[in-house]
Amino acid sequence: MGFVESQNLLEEAIAFLQTDVKPRAQEIDQSVYALQIALTGMAERGFLAMRRPTEYGGPNMPELDFRRFQEEVARCSGSLSFLQTQHQSAVSIISKGDNDELKREYLPKMADGEKLVGIGFSQLRRSGPPIMRAEETDGGFILDGHVPWVTGWSFYPEFLVGSALPDGRSVFAIVPLVKGDRIGISEPMKLAAMESAQTVTVDFSRYFVPSTRVSSIAASGWIQTNDEITVALQRHFALGCAQAGLDILKEAADKKGFDFLAEAHQILAAELAICRSAVSSESTQEAATATRLEARAWAIELCVRCAHAAIAASSGAANSLNHPAQRVYREALVYTVSAQTVPIMEATLKRLTR
Repeated sequence: MGFVESQNLLEEAIAFLQTDVKPRAQEIDQSVYALQIALTGMAERGFLAMRRPTEYGGPNMPELDFRRFQEEVARCSGSLSFLQTQHQSAVSIISKGDNDELKREYLPKMADGEKLVGIGFSQLRRSGPPIMRAEETDGGFILDGHVPWVTGWSFYPEFLVGSALPDGRSVFAIVPLVKGDRIGISEPMKLAAMESAQTVTVDFSRYFVPSTRVSSIAASGWIQTNDEITVALQRHFALGCAQAGLDILKEAADKKGFDFLAEAHQILAAELAICRSAVSSESTQEAATATRLEARAWAIELCVRCAHAAIAASSGAANSLNHPAQRVYREALVYTVSAQTVPIMEATLKRLTR
């Protein structure tokens, strides 16, 4: 995708988010129906597969533009950000997989919502015996175990599940997100934030998945290697949340006219610009794991401080469930722990206690 085309697509996406999503963010946070409308709006505009390879329809948006896009979705609606990124991740995993037939079947239909797929592989990060297992058999695999987090119940009819083989490798297969004889699904979780995205647990009891539904078989330790790469990429959601807090702070400053509110916005906005620049620069080159962790921790801390500033500037009104400052403050909680590993936890706490 050329630079001009990518910039035009990014600007089109940002315009949609600002005009159609941000004004309805409170409703989207609390209503499955409103979130469905927002997701459908993205599908109608072809925004659900931004990194899809060109041979399957593109647009193959450049990495830095895609991270800016993800930041802007998080800025406008945490629930929409949380929901749509599951599908964007499925697009990426399928496109990098080994099953060309599956690619041809799914990828051309994943930008406009004709095919909607969630993900469920966070359990691969857990230490100890695997809780979601795969056993090779004739023509496919037997899946057995527990998937603790699958977001998109009622939105996504399928999801890409990660299951551990006895030799340590991981099978990634597309399976139904539908209750059945061998698939059990919990009620949607009661969550402090982004509940409308409908997160459930899924249990498999000797469920057979044919090889035709297997996207790839990843090497042992795949999730740890992947986390080292994506630790930096997750920061963009936190940066979007920080910008959402600053948007509220700016509105309060303009409305109340206090100089100290404008000053607080100026200081935090300047820090956000530096943090964003550091993230963008680091994303284009090899960097030490410690550097990536420090940058992630900085983005997490900054998003919480910006959300807290929005709370303070909004006074008692921020305690209302319908106030955007309250929503953004809750969303900062999610971005603090999303895709969290022990090193990320450690880096975050070091940042908070420095």
